[in-house]
This record gives sequence, structure tokens and C-alpha cells, in this order.
Amino acid sequence: MKFSFSNRRAFVGGITAALLALTAGMAAAQADKPLRIGFSMARTGMLANATPSQMNTYELWREQTNAKGGMDVGGVRRKVEFVVFDDQSKPEQAVRIYEKLITDDKVDLLLAPWGTPFHLAIAPVLEKFKFPMVGNTAASVALRQVKPGYIWFPTSAIPDRIGAELTAMLKTQNVKSVAVLSNVLPFTKEIKNFLEPELKKAGIEIKVSTEYPPDISDMTSTLTQIKQANVDAVLALAYPGDSVLYAKQAKELGLNQPFQFVAIGPSDAFFPKAVGAASAEGVVTIAHWSPRAEWKGSQAFYDAYVKKFGEDPDYLNSALAWMSLEILETTVAKTGLDKVKMRNMISSSTFDTINGKVKFEGVQNVITPTAFVQTQKGKLQLVWPASMASSKFEAKKGW
Repeated sequence: MKFSFSNRRAFVGGITAALLALTAGMAAAQADKPLRIGFSMARTGMLANATPSQMNTYELWREQTNAKGGMDVGGVRRKVEFVVFDDQSKPEQAVRIYEKLITDDKVDLLLAPWGTPFHLAIAPVLEKFKFPMVGNTAASVALRQVKPGYIWFPTSAIPDRIGAELTAMLKTQNVKSVAVLSNVLPFTKEIKNFLEPELKKAGIEIKVSTEYPPDISDMTSTLTQIKQANVDAVLALAYPGDSVLYAKQAKELGLNQPFQFVAIGPSDAFFPKAVGAASAEGVVTIAHWSPRAEWKGSQAFYDAYVKKFGEDPDYLNSALAWMSLEILETTVAKTGLDKVKMRNMISSSTFDTINGKVKFEGVQNVITPTAFVQTQKGKLQLVWPASMASSKFEAKKGW
């Protein structure tokens, strides 16, 4: 059979139309299919009280994303569905969960669990299955030993940098002597190991240095020793649960040093509720975010979080969780679900986030400064470093 030019044109046109219809049909089918995103979270166990601010942030993001038609996956919007398991505050359980999410549940994307040990535990799983994941609530010099390529860490709250920056801040406040008490969990123990040499190098006397177990229920003897030592500053390297215990017992014993640093806990809304607004006032803690106009979307995130949950987000962990979602969302909009393309884009791009620009070298964010916040008049203010401070440090006036 011979085809005339017009027949050929009609034939090609028919094939093109059929292909376009098929492509449109496939896109529509994809759009109707939920985007399944998996992760574990400590809902029970020792760390369960630390995770709500991260889980709330994930839930807020899912709600907002689905309200605009879903997550942009290479140009096609798909509604987000979470696949979540309780890791029971056990890193080894998280390992099993993430392997299951990849192999059995066959999720499309992964979000991070809470805490440094969990990120480190699942990193080999991500490497094994070549499955990229943007981390968030993880901070350790050990992160730099993680093989780069499938996990990234946006935080700047790394223990060696915390040690140097906290010492510098203490020097500006003319602190001559300190007491250091530390939970033996990895992050706080690591801060202590870097902080104390920096203090000595700066000529700041460490009059008391002590450690305590994660399940501590009474700090009276240690705090009495600190009171008798008459130091200028107390540096409590605590986790959320023991941060409350420290604050309550410091108040009982009249530990009224004008510089009170509590590592993890005071950046979360639960802290002033647990210890009282007056006791939270003036406490310095680790965080590198605040709702600032120059950071795109930061005020909108803050307002949306407060509206939904009736409390402030955690200025450390909520912010990090949202940053990780922004990075993931920006990436997937351009790469779709191609894991190789995702890996390459996250590794090489600079991202705009609610905490400013983020760029990774290896696994670590190299732009965001290490910083501290302080509760002032019931609100957290960035007080260090001066280059990003929203307020000056104010001496704490009792509990």
C-alpha cells in the first residue's frame, strides 16, 4: 500500500495524538496515586517526649502540601501519604524499619527519624539500597565519617563548633569560671568533650565537671556542689527530659548564675510549660533559627505552626525538620523520583530554606552558622553570633 504525503501526515498526526493521550493518561494515573513517604519516630520509650515537635512539623507540611494538590513530582502533583512506625527509641529498631520501608513497603521517599544515633544507624541502610534521605535532627562530628551520597545533615549544631562558639560567647560576658554537667548520651557527651578543652584554652576555670545517666531523677547533690563552687556560669548539657529536672532543681536550690546554658529542651514549647515561664526566662540553648523576614517563608512557617498546634515550634528541631522538607520538595519537583538524579542535585545545589541558604559539602551543611538562642520576654531570640543576632544577651535574673 502506497502512502501519499497527506496520508503520511495524517498517520503521523494520529500516532502523535495517541502518544499524547497515552502520556496524559499516565500522568493522570500517577496524579491519582498517593505519594507514599516513610519514616520512623520514637512514639514510645525514653525519647518519646522529644519527638512531637518534629512529628508536628511533618504533619503540618503534609497538610499544606495536600491542600495545594499534593507534592510536585517532576511536574505532576501527588497527594502525600505517610507510612510511619514507632522505633520505640531504639536505633536498632529504626534500622529494621527503614529496611522494611524500602524493601517491603516500597515507599517513594523517606523522611528522617529523631536524633543523631538513629540517623547514624540507618545511614548504611540508605547506602545499601542507594536511597537518598535528607536528615534533620542529627548533630555529631561522627556525621563527617558517614559515607557521602545518600544522607545529608542541615544542622550547624555540631559539638566541636558548639564548644568553640559557646566559649567565645562566655568570653564576651566576662565569665571566669563554670560548672559543666552532662548527660552521658552521645550528643551531650560529645559537646562536653569538645567544650572543656576550649574553656581551658580560653582561661575559663572549670570548677565542677560531672556526668549523669539518662534516667536521672535527682540532681540535688550535684547542684549543691555547683552552688558551693560559686561559679559564674552553669552549662547543663541536658536532653529534653533532664532539662526540666535541672531547671526545677536549680530553682529549688537557688542556683542563680546570670549565665545559664541548657543544651536541648528550652528551644521547644514544652519547656516553659513544664518549668514555668519565669524559670524559662533568660535560659540560653542551642538553635540557629528564628522567624526572620530575610529568611524566606520563616514567618509563614511560624504562623502556620502556632495556628495549628497552639504553641511555638521548636527553634531547633522543628526548623530543621521543615528545612529538610523544603530541600526534598525542591529536589523532587525537578528530578521526580529518580534516586540518582535526587542524589546528584542534593549533593551539588544551594537551597533556599526558612533558615537561609543551605549547601552541602559531603554530608554537612557548610553555610549556616552555629548559634544560640535565649528566652527573652517569653520569646526565643537569636543572641549568638552577633552577625545573625536578633537581640543581645541578657543576664538571667533568677528562676
